[in-house]
Amino acid sequence: MSTIFFDSTISDDVRREHLYNGHLFVFSPCPSAIALCDLAREMAEEAFAPLDPREAQHSLPVEDFVAILAKLKPAFIHHPKSKQLIQGILQESGCDLNKTYFDVPRLRTATSDGYLSSGIAYAFHPHRDTWYSAPQCQINWWLPVYEITSENGMAFHPRYWSQPVKNGSRDYNYAQWNKESRKNAAKHIKTDTRKQPHPEEPLELDPQLRLVTKVGGMILFSGAQMHSTVPNTSGYTRFSIDFRTVHFDDAMAQRGAPNIDSACTGTSLGDFLRGSDFCSIQESLVTFYDNKSFTDVPTSQKIAIPH
Repeated sequence: MSTIFFDSTISDDVRREHLYNGHLFVFSPCPSAIALCDLAREMAEEAFAPLDPREAQHSLPVEDFVAILAKLKPAFIHHPKSKQLIQGILQESGCDLNKTYFDVPRLRTATSDGYLSSGIAYAFHPHRDTWYSAPQCQINWWLPVYEITSENGMAFHPRYWSQPVKNGSRDYNYAQWNKESRKNAAKHIKTDTRKQPHPEEPLELDPQLRLVTKVGGMILFSGAQMHSTVPNTSGYTRFSIDFRTVHFDDAMAQRGAPNIDSACTGTSLGDFLRGSDFCSIQESLVTFYDNKSFTDVPTSQKIAIPH
């Protein structure tokens, strides 16, 4: 059973423990989150001008839509304000910036009525991020850039928090994905042939949980939480931002959500930057995770990783 905490004032240490146990947190917009959404909207509206980005799919050939996103999305990731505003979000959310590491924020799009659901606007099937070489201590942060509805958001499938699912994570390696597949996203317009972990058995997606927040409202959940892109029937393209965090102490101690079905190799830890100064997470920690098949290890068997 999952609990949803709204605007909780508990400490980040306690919050992470709840997230590792399958609970969800929802927060009202904070100043830095609002500013990050403002930045994303400004960039999207400039890129799609004179069209409204949410309605542009109804006026553009899909190839033109993809070409715009192919420039817009990396421009947002690398904008100098993006990392600074994530730093502000973490600080305003009670995180210790010296211990909290984040990856760059990504601008996501989910078009309506099947206009584009592959490649650069990939509609994510039910999955756990931990199938994609994410550490078990990863926390996901998700926030809408424009108003959303139940018909164009994200769904959680809480019954699978403790129920393993046969999946293709055994064939996934993060470094290999970055080398061969991520850079080619814009080439996949009609279909997406990139090899990704999928469920390999039928899933019962109901009951499902859909959370609708204000612009800049944040949903926090474990990287081990089963979630998916809602089939968008709203008539509008959904724009959202997500980024991920790990706490250094949890990564060192191998604390996090239980691993019940992930068999991927490699690690995404090398992407994470320290909240205080944007320095990369230490290489010895990345190497340790990269060289092991991540499974639950009893506390007595945890391996000390040198600083």
